[in-house]
Amino acid sequence: MSETPKSARQSIFKSAGFQETLSQSIEQIQKTYLSDQIPWVIGYSGGKDSTAVLQLVWLALSKLEPKDRRKIVHVISTDTLVENPVVAAWVDRSHEVMGENAAQLGLPIYPHKLTPDVQNTFWVNLIGRGYPAPRPKFRWCTERMKIRPADAFISDVVKQNGEAIVVLGTRKAESSVRAARMTANDEGRFRENLSSHSSLPNAFIYSPIAEWTNDDVWLFLLQVKNPWGHDNKALLSMYQGASQDAECPVVLDTSTPSCGDSRFGCWVCTLVEKDKSMSAMIQNDEEKEWMAPLLELRNALDEPDHDKRDFRRMSGTVQLFNNDSRPIPGPYTQATREDWLRRLLVAQEIVRNHPKAPQEVRGIELVTQDELHEIRRIWVAEKYEVEDRLPTIYAEATGRSFAAKRLDDTQPFGAEEMTILKDAAGDDQIHFELVRELLQVQRSYRTSSRRAKLFERLEEAFKRGFYNNVEDATGRAARRRDLGALLETVGEIGHEGETAARALQLELEELAEVQKLEDAK
Repeated sequence: MSETPKSARQSIFKSAGFQETLSQSIEQIQKTYLSDQIPWVIGYSGGKDSTAVLQLVWLALSKLEPKDRRKIVHVISTDTLVENPVVAAWVDRSHEVMGENAAQLGLPIYPHKLTPDVQNTFWVNLIGRGYPAPRPKFRWCTERMKIRPADAFISDVVKQNGEAIVVLGTRKAESSVRAARMTANDEGRFRENLSSHSSLPNAFIYSPIAEWTNDDVWLFLLQVKNPWGHDNKALLSMYQGASQDAECPVVLDTSTPSCGDSRFGCWVCTLVEKDKSMSAMIQNDEEKEWMAPLLELRNALDEPDHDKRDFRRMSGTVQLFNNDSRPIPGPYTQATREDWLRRLLVAQEIVRNHPKAPQEVRGIELVTQDELHEIRRIWVAEKYEVEDRLPTIYAEATGRSFAAKRLDDTQPFGAEEMTILKDAAGDDQIHFELVRELLQVQRSYRTSSRRAKLFERLEEAFKRGFYNNVEDATGRAARRRDLGALLETVGEIGHEGETAARALQLELEELAEVQKLEDAK
């Protein structure tokens, strides 16, 4: 979201001047740091706001006596494994020089690079499990890839120390929503400058630049040299390159927009209508044309995909849109998942071998080997795709053999047997998948002394695959929906009839009492 209107914001440096205000900010950070024994965790993305906060903390600690630098400051960066490669390289290099210089200066600042568990990565969920590309109403990525790794690290700090203070570069000027949220947090402050974390017990939030404007951040970064050896002008150039019009104007007055509205994130992100930053990078710098295959793949993920998805949900059930006979699409089909893998590996090879690719991306892994092993395991073990297509696709796309691990030494079926079965099934993909799953379920219980859940698993397989075709499945789902609505209507009518009968009975009883009284008279 764009920043709040400039007329509603005033530079933090306006009243007392740049140097005096900066000194006050550093003193406030020192006071907060020295006030307790709670370790700090700084969230660092490599962007301008987190860089400004880390730079302020670095300056504040460097001005303290060595004996007073008693609290550890963790600097965490979450690498989703699908970060914009330019930004990812920037953060990696920053971590490297940051750790070296902090050690030389005796500062208790320690950088950490966090990544999601392999089960929660983007490609394992999209290509492995078949989750469709994220959408605003199905935003499955953020929680798994960004929030969980950071929360796990902070929780570990809390576990070891009892409490933790999370230092963030959030600013009220970023958006009206952010301002409202931060103001609400201010009202529930734990103590001066600290508010409680919304979801982590014994964790507190500290936002040193909460009142800074966008232009305040850039003024600070360009006026004060980066203390750990990075070049803030290069950061400015990176933002400038990500602006669609390739322009980051000099701010002369409040009517001049700044370039801080550029956003960097995952290169696969489909939660935005268009990846303007990557498009601008390619457009503004011919040295970054090696990123074109990434943008092409990202745009392909963003295209309408109902035809690429199974008509059944992940559970195997068939659900229809409200007042419609169309099924709500489920996960990507096997053919689609194989196609995404092939396109991803081809894009990786193009980037690696592009003549203008910088040295740091020559060996880039758009999908890691660990992810590939997990995708293969899910395909074979969970989706019963025993033809084991991943090694073949990998070899075809890269020209190299895949270092495949053994999945099951006793597996009697493979690609050859599945080819025979598929030929026998002809165009009937549904029943091919049903028979394949039934064979695997039966095989998995062949040596078990207890077969308590065998029939449940067989029943689940039949529920997923007994349909003749999509039309049969949607027709059955429509009949179930109509029958459910009919039963509900009958129930309502029955309830209303019962209520009316009871009321009539009460009236008759009252009339009978009246008649008795009249007879008695």
